[in-house]
Amino acid sequence: VDRGLGVLVALPLPLPVGFNAEEAHNIVKECVDGVLGGEDYNHNNINQWTASIVEQSLTHLVKLGKAYKYIVTCAVVQKSAYGFHTASSCFWDTTSDGTCTVRWENRTMNCIVNVFAIAIVL
Repeated sequence: VDRGLGVLVALPLPLPVGFNAEEAHNIVKECVDGVLGGEDYNHNNINQWTASIVEQSLTHLVKLGKAYKYIVTCAVVQKSAYGFHTASSCFWDTTSDGTCTVRWENRTMNCIVNVFAIAIVL
């Protein structure tokens, strides 16, 4: 910032101190509960449900005002005897970046939401 004296002063930016996975987990769980709570599996609703879950989760995460870029993924599958398996891997700075996974289920479906948070360092 130029103070009119020919001197530039750098204003401090909020620095990430590490991703708060518990906070993100609670946000996402509320979103999933709000969208899927009380519903039975219906393949006609999957696109709407998954879009609502990721959009709501992302909106609430961004509202935290933290210096992160977020990636949110969601999968909803009908409950079956075959189970549901997923995996991910990241190459990043473990001191500032992070992830959380929310597993949700009812008697007819399983839902997995992953949040990946990458610190913005300027």
